This record gives sequence, structure tokens and C-alpha cells, in this order.
Amino acid sequence: MKMISPDAKEMIYSGRIDHSDPVRPVFIYAASFFKIRFTGNICRLHIINHRAWAQDRVGVILDGVQGKILLSDDDKEHIYDIRTDCVRTENGIDPEEDHFFKELTDGYHELMVFKRQDGGQHYFTFTGLEIGENESIESATPLPTKKLEVIGDSVSCGEVCEAVENVGMPDPENNDGIYSNSWYSYSWQVARNLDMELHDTSQGGISLFDKTGWFNMPDLRGTESCYEKLKYNPPLGENEYDCSEWIPDVIVLAIGQNDSSPVDIMKEDYNSQKSRKWREGYGAFIRRLRSLYPSAEIVCATTLLMHDPSWDRAIDEVVAGLSDKKVHHFMYTRTGKATPGHPRIPEHDEMARELTGYIASLGKQER
Repeated sequence: MKMISPDAKEMIYSGRIDHSDPVRPVFIYAASFFKIRFTGNICRLHIINHRAWAQDRVGVILDGVQGKILLSDDDKEHIYDIRTDCVRTENGIDPEEDHFFKELTDGYHELMVFKRQDGGQHYFTFTGLEIGENESIESATPLPTKKLEVIGDSVSCGEVCEAVENVGMPDPENNDGIYSNSWYSYSWQVARNLDMELHDTSQGGISLFDKTGWFNMPDLRGTESCYEKLKYNPPLGENEYDCSEWIPDVIVLAIGQNDSSPVDIMKEDYNSQKSRKWREGYGAFIRRLRSLYPSAEIVCATTLLMHDPSWDRAIDEVVAGLSDKKVHHFMYTRTGKATPGHPRIPEHDEMARELTGYIASLGKQER
């Protein structure tokens, strides 16, 4: 067998990944990935999973076909054979023939391994790729040059999106991460539609401010504390991130859904001190993004997940008050009205179509 090191020059990486140890990159954020081309009929992944909660799976796309691998949760290195450990998933439905790569052919194969779930559920360390002794590797298709960042919550990660039988309904009980798949998120769909590289710096349950939302209970953390971090989940480790490493052309800021917990301040009293403070903080965060990325188009939005319209009113007010021609407020046709549970794949498709058109129109306005 031949071991391919994670720092091989043929490896292509995308996403906020911790490369502080080049031969042990740590995958944190949803939709981060590596890809490579290899020859032969053997492909084994060496992975250490760092679990916080849920059942953790990595996504696999081999020669254009998607599958998933269930990871062990003991913080030890395990070897996963694509032929026997990877089961197929297609639009959220698992076909009857599970182990669909069991008979790999000779010749070149293009492999992508990606983070299906957010960093609140797990990180994983990639320690190597095994192929046949006499086989070879080469770089996969290059990354796009344009860059899209989505800063959001669980919807932007594609959480529970594969529960396709629950379209427009509450989430299945005790779903334990099994339906989460960033590949189908509107975020990654928009990036693919527009031929842009994606950094999905979103986290399920997160809000704008600390001590609100649902992330990292009971010591709740918001986007204000997590955004400029690489690792940001305290039980799994933390470190800082240099935002100059990757400069987005377009940012989608999709925060405002979880900010109604523990109190729906905007709905209860739009003009209260707490509501005004939220709007001030939202504006300050946009100004921080502008200081980090002076040329980026910033699109502020929520999602189809049900919420009180006062939050969209608040975002609109903040955006208007900034008087920044590159800061926009986008509303989906069914913003806040479509589903009481996480959007499923068809609803992500709907959001992706609308948001793709809107972002594309920004470029046309510039010309």
C-alpha cells in the first residue's frame, strides 16, 4: 500500500481548515473539503474524529457519486475503506445498494471528502490517504477564483436538510445529526451555481450576541465571539484566525434567526433598549466585516425558517442606515414563512435559486 500524506502538493483544500500541522489538517466548518485524483481500485481514509455530540459522518464524492461514512467517536485514528464503509446518499434518500464503490475500476478517480456537519457537532483530523502500491495521484479540478462566504446558522450549514419526508414540517425527533449535509445547503448550491469557492463559516444555533441563541449551552456564544476564530467550539479546542488569509468577493450574512432565544426581543418590543442594542450590534458587525473586506458585497438575509417579521424589519433598518452601496438586504419570496423545522433539500433548492439570481444581479449592476 502507498500512503499519501495530507501535505502532498496534489491535495487541494477548501474551507477554514486548521493547517498548523500540515500533515494533520483539522476540518472544522461545514462544507470544507479536500480533493485529489488517484489511480487504482483501493482508497482508504485515515481520520481521527473529535466528537462533541451527534452521529458524525463525512461526505464523499467519488467520480461524481455521493456517499457518506459514519465516523467512530473515540478520538483515535481509524481507517475507512471507501469500498466497504461508504454508503450512498442521493438527495437525502439512501438507495438500496449501499456499498456502491465495492468494485472500483482501474484508471483515474476523482475524490472529494467533505465536512457534512458543523463544528459544533465535531471536528475531524485527516492523517492520510492509502492507495495501491503501484498507483499514482494528481491534482483534481482547480478551485474557482471567485469567493463566497456565508456567515449563518444551522440552515446555512444544511442541518437536517436530508429529512426530505418532512418538507414544511417540524424536524424528526431525535435526528442526532443523521440528516445534516452541507452539500445540499443553499450556501453550497449558490457557490456551485455561480462558480465560486465557498467558506461556510456558519454554526447551528448561533446568534449575533453571546448569552443568546442555542450554541454552546449553557455558556452561550454568538457570532461576535466566534467569527474571527479558526477553532471556536470550547470542548473541541479554540484558536484565532487571520481573516486576511482568504478574502471573499461576496458575503452572505444570515444571522437573526436564533437571536429570539431566550427572549424574542424584537417581537415583544421593537423599540426596547435590548432591541436597539441588537440593531446597533448588527450594524457594528457589518462595519467590522467591511473593515476586514473593503471590496466585498455584503448581502444580509434570514431564511425560510419561520420567525417573526420584526427581525427582517430590523435588518432592513440597519442596512438602510449604513448607506453603504455594497451592503444589501435580500428577502426570499417566503422569508420566515415556509417551514417550522429546518428547510429540507427542496426548500434549500428554492432559496438557492432566488439567492443565486440576486447575487448575479449585483455583478450586472456594477457593470
